[in-house]
Amino acid sequence: MRTDPCLFLLCLVFLPAFCFADGRRELETRSWQPIKNIKDPHVIEIAKFAITEYNKKSGQGFEFDSVVKGEKQTVSGTNYRLVVAVVTFDEKATIQYQTVVWEKLSGEKKFVSFKPIN
Repeated sequence: MRTDPCLFLLCLVFLPAFCFADGRRELETRSWQPIKNIKDPHVIEIAKFAITEYNKKSGQGFEFDSVVKGEKQTVSGTNYRLVVAVVTFDEKATIQYQTVVWEKLSGEKKFVSFKPIN
């Protein structure tokens, strides 16, 4: 069986383009994307979960105020990176924190981080 050299050359030219396009799609799903509706009940639920988990670990008594902004990243589930405003019990001040929560495909949530914004 004889292979046409033109077919071979076409494969050499177009195959990398298809592979790159596929890799780019994968990269886009792994990059952080803005959350369009930060008032979505699920986003609020994620923020409240993060505050509750942080309070348990730190002994703080923060209360949820609002989600200021947020991004999400699709991985094996979804990472949520949110800026949340919290109210302190002692000072009654509102402070902003950046938190990351990983929500697994099963719906289980895992607290990742909670850091004050300078």
